[in-house]
Amino acid sequence: MSVRTALLVIDAQFDFCNPDGALFVPGADQDILRLAALLDRMGNRVHDIVVTLDTHQVLDISHPGFWRNGKGEMPLPFTAISFEMVKNGVWQPIWEEEWVLSYLETLERQGQFEHFIWPEHCLIGSAGNALEPVLEAALSDRARTTGRNHLTVIKGLNPFTEHFGIFEAQVPMGGDPDTQLNRQLIDYLSEYDRILVAGEARSHCVGTSIRQVLKHAPGLIPNMVLLTDCMSDITGMGHLAAPIYREAEEKGMQFALSTEIQ
Repeated sequence: MSVRTALLVIDAQFDFCNPDGALFVPGADQDILRLAALLDRMGNRVHDIVVTLDTHQVLDISHPGFWRNGKGEMPLPFTAISFEMVKNGVWQPIWEEEWVLSYLETLERQGQFEHFIWPEHCLIGSAGNALEPVLEAALSDRARTTGRNHLTVIKGLNPFTEHFGIFEAQVPMGGDPDTQLNRQLIDYLSEYDRILVAGEARSHCVGTSIRQVLKHAPGLIPNMVLLTDCMSDITGMGHLAAPIYREAEEKGMQFALSTEIQ
């Protein structure tokens, strides 16, 4: 009996994977080439593919335009904003200050990543939001030859909460089911004997997705294989997710090079 294999590709988009992208992850362009080669080599042995798309609006809690200081200036990308900064008026959101204070306090209490401002990226409908062209071509070729489309999951559209992980937002919002735990996706992945994982960035969206598996879907752990040569870190931030990967390995998640997959 053949092993039912799914490929999970996290946020392999132009803005992350192309050197001209708004938030290029160094090494991601080569990750995509290795991933495309895997798809070409594996053919029908990859039964299904799930692709996630990080998708934002211009005014987003993690984009500069959402914030102002006392001079009316927006923060520069890679500025860290804490609960205390907002409480003390160093930075102010343009909307929903009460929610934003609660959001930042929750992030810090739960020990999640420090809240960072990113360059505007993966804006809905933009070229940067699209799949990296090499991967898109490989997926399209596969669909034509196998007769099977890939499944696309969009995340991040709610402007009031960061959405690194593919299974839920950093702080889910009660009135928005798209920010809450995606049990349908967990159930879908549970149907496979092996789940190959690739994408960007290892330090953030992939790392947070793995943390969410550890917390919400431990049954997936023994079936997941992280393709270590098909993901890269945002420069200087690889240490953030290191504890997540150590825990995953201790609990039985597998790590492999794409060339080792049969």
